[in-house]
Formats: sequence, C-alpha cells, structure tokens
Amino acid sequence: MRVCQMLSSLLRNIVLFRFDERTGEVFILTADNIQVIVRRDGNWEFFNET
Repeated sequence: MRVCQMLSSLLRNIVLFRFDERTGEVFILTADNIQVIVRRDGNWEFFNET
C-alpha cells in the first residue's frame, strides 16, 4: 500500500493493481507505464520486461 501512496503522491494514475495468489506478489501499473513489483516480503522494485 505504501507504494500505491508513493505513486499517487507523485500524481501517477494507477491503472492496474494485481495480486498473484500463487507467488504472493503485487503488480502495479501506472498510466505513465511505470511498472512495480511488490514481493511477498514487502520489498519492491521497478519492473521492466525488456
């Protein structure tokens, strides 16, 4: 939830918030194509498939 707050404080619209029950990870996508993965342990990182 802190990551969502950080993104919205930076005036980024959150387009997708997805929780993967299998891995326990959360994927967040903003309108500016910023992608963030929040791991089960609470650590997070920017995600880039390329």
